Amino acid sequence: MAHAVDTAFTYRPPLRDLRFVLDEVLGVPDLLQQCGSTEFDAQTIDQVLCAAGQFAAEVIAPLNASGDREGCRLPQPGVVATPKGFRSAYLEFVEGGWTGLGCDAEFGGQDVPSCVSSAVSEMLSGANMAWAAYPGMSHAAYMCVAANGTPAQKALYLPRFVSGQWAGTMCLTESHSGTDLGLLRTRAAERPDGTYEITGTKIFISGGEQDLTENIVHLVLARLKGAPPGVKGISLFIVPKFLPDARGEAGTRNALACASIEDKMGIHGNATCTMNFDGATGWLLGEADKGLAAMFVMMNHARVAVGVNAIGLMDAAYQKALAYAKERTQGRVLGRIGPHAVGGADPIIAHADVRRMLLTQKAYVEGSRAFALWATTLIDMQHRHADAEERVRAGRLLALVTPVVKAFCSDLAIESTLLSMQCFGGHGYIRGNGVEQHLRDARIIPLYEGTNGVQAMDLLNRKVLGDGGKSIDVLLNLIQDWIEAEEATPDIAEFLVPMLGLVKDVREITTELVAVAGSSADIAGAASAPYLRLIGHLMLAWMWLRMAALAGRKGEAAEAIHMSKLATARFYYQRLLPEAKARCLELRAGAASIGEPILDWF
Repeated sequence: MAHAVDTAFTYRPPLRDLRFVLDEVLGVPDLLQQCGSTEFDAQTIDQVLCAAGQFAAEVIAPLNASGDREGCRLPQPGVVATPKGFRSAYLEFVEGGWTGLGCDAEFGGQDVPSCVSSAVSEMLSGANMAWAAYPGMSHAAYMCVAANGTPAQKALYLPRFVSGQWAGTMCLTESHSGTDLGLLRTRAAERPDGTYEITGTKIFISGGEQDLTENIVHLVLARLKGAPPGVKGISLFIVPKFLPDARGEAGTRNALACASIEDKMGIHGNATCTMNFDGATGWLLGEADKGLAAMFVMMNHARVAVGVNAIGLMDAAYQKALAYAKERTQGRVLGRIGPHAVGGADPIIAHADVRRMLLTQKAYVEGSRAFALWATTLIDMQHRHADAEERVRAGRLLALVTPVVKAFCSDLAIESTLLSMQCFGGHGYIRGNGVEQHLRDARIIPLYEGTNGVQAMDLLNRKVLGDGGKSIDVLLNLIQDWIEAEEATPDIAEFLVPMLGLVKDVREITTELVAVAGSSADIAGAASAPYLRLIGHLMLAWMWLRMAALAGRKGEAAEAIHMSKLATARFYYQRLLPEAKARCLELRAGAASIGEPILDWF
């Protein structure tokens, strides 16, 4: 019967797969030894993941559906109430020290490497994305102040972010100014005491007002009087909800307020606010007129983070689809299930098309997980590795793949979650089964922290064309060297030819784009989205090749997970990777068909 599956099914943290990726595929314990983080061995990492998984599954996952139904409210003007249970869960999170996980020990944090804290973030988002966005945004604010603040600002704000007492937000967007921040109108006027008066309105502010923390620290982009026009005249300011008193505690209320919360498609449990700054007191963060560069520390961190969030969401949806497909019985598939058929019908997982949908989800979830966690090891290498050249190379690779992690993983999350819903049939459209919420929640990720179109233009214009293809060559050479070192590994011969062909295609396409991009303003714009998709498949193909090679090296010692990886790699290469050829054809088609239609033809 359709309702045989428990509609109260909740989140299962993917601990075995996280261990597989971190320990076996990426060799994170050894990598962290090279980076001087000797205390983070495999056992310690596993303890962190198990505890985080338990919190995700037992504390916040049960609040996911109820938080979606209840949403955030404005019980009185300017006051936001989060859904029932959110505050108590947050206090438990704080009590467990989780808010300081990836923060410096100097400020009370636990200094956990980025690759480990990102794995934790994936589980939190898979369990309850709306709830997880509150501490996630605060950590991004922590990163921004840590990178740009004065010693006094760091001493005041960072320990309070770490402790979870204070939260942080990112205030960029205005109603008339989304991606084009050069159009923003929020003003900052310097006062005689060195503070600034901030006046303006910001929209779409995640966690702009909430009842979880005793203070909220807004990082606000604004323009000083006489500043240069456009993005060169933007400054960044710290504007707390409550002004710190002489002891550094939350004191008098600042002149800012939440005017409204958005009635939106998903993440109902996270307050998305319109914030009014009515002559609020702020302090300059970083240098005047260089606020955009300062904010991009936060933005780039957030872009990797939300790509990881997307993986958590599509994994949660896949878990539900898989559980349903194993129990829902419809039709008969001779020879696949046999005596396990119930009442003359087989579980729908026996049907080839359902298996196709499930394998597509599995390939995207597990491939993206490996890709994103590899990218977060670059963060650790950039900041921790003993070799200066390795730090530089890691930083270069990280800058290149950041837009791919954000855009490709979030696009796959939409596609994968749609397939999860399709596995349920009409029951996927019903709220009680949970997958429609995952789809609504996931839909924001391709839109915020810079739309995926912006990510594609960033990748091609700035990261590839901007240096004549040198950075992409670093990545392609890394992959080529890895392939050459693994050519003799058993069971991967079938993957090597298409992988080498893909590397060759990317080199040739990139060379062609570098050569012609300057001839027309439309070329890069028309090529950016398919180029990002092509690089996304390059990364997933490499990750699945690495997982297949690992399984091949295991031989007779291979466990079920290794055999599963080998089979899924085969499915990815045969059924999903051929899209890369289509993207090459699209890129070689040029921009003419996009630029030809005049406006009246639309």
